[in-house]
Amino acid sequence: MFAFHSSAFADEAGWVSLFNGKDLSGWSIKSGKATYKVEGDAIVGTTEKGSPNTFLVSDKQYANFEIQFDVKVHNSLNSGIQIRSLLKNVGKDKFGGRLFGPQVEIEASGGGGAEAGYIYGEATGRGWLTPKNLLKKHKNFKDGEWNHFRIVANGVNIKTWINGVQISDLSDEEIFKTHPKGHFGLQVHGIGKKAGPFTAAWKNIKIKELK
Repeated sequence: MFAFHSSAFADEAGWVSLFNGKDLSGWSIKSGKATYKVEGDAIVGTTEKGSPNTFLVSDKQYANFEIQFDVKVHNSLNSGIQIRSLLKNVGKDKFGGRLFGPQVEIEASGGGGAEAGYIYGEATGRGWLTPKNLLKKHKNFKDGEWNHFRIVANGVNIKTWINGVQISDLSDEEIFKTHPKGHFGLQVHGIGKKAGPFTAAWKNIKIKELK
């Protein structure tokens, strides 16, 4: 695993860190009022009762890329990472705009498995972008532990892996037409009336842009 300390640094293979390990430079909170802070070498997002889904959004937009990161999420909290996502209602939304677009699911496996690694159309009106016949629950996500995600988005195709196991291989021309490029967003899901607070944490976030 590479360790980076500056978002401007790229190694010889072209990998760049999206988190400097010190603060949230290069990111901003949108769409809700969950909180995000740096704890050790990780970004930790914490739920806020009454808040809609909240995202820590990258300032920069990306088109074709490979991104890798480690994530750990409370077993009671559904989460995700937005890719190629955009903000709408920026001037009307009190939280700085609603992030929408493709989301790679982050979810604890539980007793019967879950949909971690599949692709959802967050706030697009489409629901799951992964076809229903391929949306099979699995247990490749290790509950209560750090999990390694790898995502490759190149043209219309998006592939995902969890802990080295490939989960998705999706080609969706419709979502590519509307979202060929966009922000990353680290999601803290709204919790409704659940007790909380629950957390989701990310570390070792690195990206390599593809030509």
